[in-house]
Amino acid sequence: MDCWKGAICRSWIYPTLIICMNGFFSTMRPSESFLTPYLTGPDKNLTVEQVTNQVFPVWTYSYLALLFPVFLATDYLRYKPVVLLQGLSLIITWFLLLYAQGLRAFQLLEFFYGMGTATEVAYYAYIYSVVSADHYQRVTSYCRSITLVAATFAAVLGQLLVSLADVSYFHLNAITLASVSLAFVCSFLLPMPQKSMFFHRKGNSETHPQPDRVVTEPSPNISSSCQQDKDCTAADMGPTPMQQPEPQHHVLRVLVQLGKDLKDCYSSRKLLYWSLWWALATAGFNQVVNYIQVLWDFRAPSHSSAVYNGAVEAVATFLGSATSMAVGYVKVNWDLTGELALGIFSAMDAGSLFLMYFTDNIWACYAGYLAFKACYMLLITIATFQIAVNLSMERYALMFGFNNFIALVIQTIVTVVVVDSNGLGLGISTQFLIYSSYFTFIAGIFLIRSVYTIVSTKCRNTSTAGEPTDH
Repeated sequence: MDCWKGAICRSWIYPTLIICMNGFFSTMRPSESFLTPYLTGPDKNLTVEQVTNQVFPVWTYSYLALLFPVFLATDYLRYKPVVLLQGLSLIITWFLLLYAQGLRAFQLLEFFYGMGTATEVAYYAYIYSVVSADHYQRVTSYCRSITLVAATFAAVLGQLLVSLADVSYFHLNAITLASVSLAFVCSFLLPMPQKSMFFHRKGNSETHPQPDRVVTEPSPNISSSCQQDKDCTAADMGPTPMQQPEPQHHVLRVLVQLGKDLKDCYSSRKLLYWSLWWALATAGFNQVVNYIQVLWDFRAPSHSSAVYNGAVEAVATFLGSATSMAVGYVKVNWDLTGELALGIFSAMDAGSLFLMYFTDNIWACYAGYLAFKACYMLLITIATFQIAVNLSMERYALMFGFNNFIALVIQTIVTVVVVDSNGLGLGISTQFLIYSSYFTFIAGIFLIRSVYTIVSTKCRNTSTAGEPTDH
């Protein structure tokens, strides 16, 4: 019996099945598309200003505060404990959402939701610590696909229950609580990894990333809780003997090595520019996704209008997935035209946000959001591939984490200045004017840079062609 159990746990199928079940139930949250109508409705009686300027900003602050320590703890504790922490955080979040009352309670709720978001990294990193490198591509596909399926299913289910069955938002949150509780139960069934990427490496714990080990399937997706794309991967794993106790200064040595790896990665101008777009655009994307429901409620108040948030999120997820997949079939020299694509599609994002600012029609707002999310998902897929293609698994995970950290710092600055009641505390419509201008700024940077790159390349080719050849 013990031999059979050990064989099951060593197989790639068992941990993949369990982590996918965890991913499905933790992402299957039908109430998430209706959070703002629920908080501002008769159940909780918060004002739109309280939700926008005092409740939602807490998520950004807590996410930033927890991201770096959680990133290190995830690797040091070997993933599973942090997967459990994610499940517990989501349970607390939805329990408070159901039964808490008052502004302070919902600010506490946002702290736990920020913890749940920060610990999502463990879900994407766990599977690489318990399967061999031969299965990386397949398990990556399964883990990402199941979250897309769950997000789409949750949005459709929520919309159908609200529109056709007249289910209350309270009961939608009860369904979500049941779903995240099932995810928490599933996480107990995960085998405990014996290795991790930085602190518990296979063999020699001081082995550094090798440049010839590249990421094979980098295409990401960002869900409504942001922003979905977190491929923090680890080295090839298998059952190994217990490691000897490490020196007390091992943590410091690992941090120093991480710093050196980051310096090496960002010494490449190409990686630096792609990472710059990643950080800037992801900060803006997360900000828009966080506050889009407030804008919709402002254009068509939920107490007097039909709410189609779930349907829009379902279509947005589908379009984002479709554009991400389409990138794999496009044969383009991204080294030459990649920055041009970043500029053009960032300009389209800016146009979509300007549409949402200037129109009073809710359907135009919905259409603008669909275009905005599809363009971002297209570009983040290209950026991820361009960053990952020449990096080892370890360095890709490191750059991914650091880029997202910088994005969160930018997002926090925007939140403090534009959204928070202690800052400008702007209304939701004016906020979207700021976000539109922000993406216009990003588009301008990369359009100018792309023109410079294309012109300099053509001039270089012309001068090379004009040089006399020796015979």
